[in-house]
Amino acid sequence: MSDKYKIWDHGKPYFLTLTVVGWIDVFTRKNHKMVIINSLQHCQQAKGLVLFGYCLMPSHLHLIARAESNYTLSDILRDFKKFTSKAILKQILNESESRRDWMLEYFKKAGENLKGITNYKLWQDGNHAEVISSNKFFDEKLDYIHNNPVEELIVENPEDYFFSSARNYAGLNNYLEIVLESVRQRTSR
Repeated sequence: MSDKYKIWDHGKPYFLTLTVVGWIDVFTRKNHKMVIINSLQHCQQAKGLVLFGYCLMPSHLHLIARAESNYTLSDILRDFKKFTSKAILKQILNESESRRDWMLEYFKKAGENLKGITNYKLWQDGNHAEVISSNKFFDEKLDYIHNNPVEELIVENPEDYFFSSARNYAGLNNYLEIVLESVRQRTSR
């Protein structure tokens, strides 16, 4: 198996993309988005997640993140995906959403080969991890994730999207706090 998109240095920041199976647009409802936001907050406070940037899109989540020295980014992401899968699937099971049955069937089909007690699979395997190896790469990825909602015609300006760190970088209030430190500090760890 290729090591191209694996996390191998847990002290370095990574550009990560966590994607819903089938690219299903689960994160169009605020309650599903808030599961992600609240879970990221928990990971920041209790699991050593350090966020430099993020953007929650309808079918995927972009992060620029690293783990504190006593933690591993892989473990944080594993626990995050496990918890958010259960919480979001519970919401879908209990809500009246026009696509509910279709989504549950899709997630069930995706989870057919899973071991354990779960019947559904929300997230694709892997995190498409790319190590942030230079200041230029960091800036490119941060610009990319901040402009994602603009490119998808969700908002006109990056800082108008409430589920993105573009608001933090613009000095506006946001759901999540991020680390706004110099670029040199971000990539030299």
